[in-house]
Amino acid sequence: MSAFSKLAPLVILFVVLGIFAFIGYAIYTIANDVADKTAQKMENRHFSISKDGMVVGVKEKKEERYVDQTQ
Repeated sequence: MSAFSKLAPLVILFVVLGIFAFIGYAIYTIANDVADKTAQKMENRHFSISKDGMVVGVKEKKEERYVDQTQ
């Protein structure tokens, strides 16, 4: 029984580290999913973030539609 009493704290440590690793991985994957979905939504609205900062794109308008609106 003395061998078990010596290994018990080590086993408990590995179990606790495994639980924390799983929780950390879950948080990491959720954060990446949220970031990807946010980037896709911003790209749909013609926003993009680069090293230079945030860039706002202008939606492309067809010349015919532009002429109709300005007349």
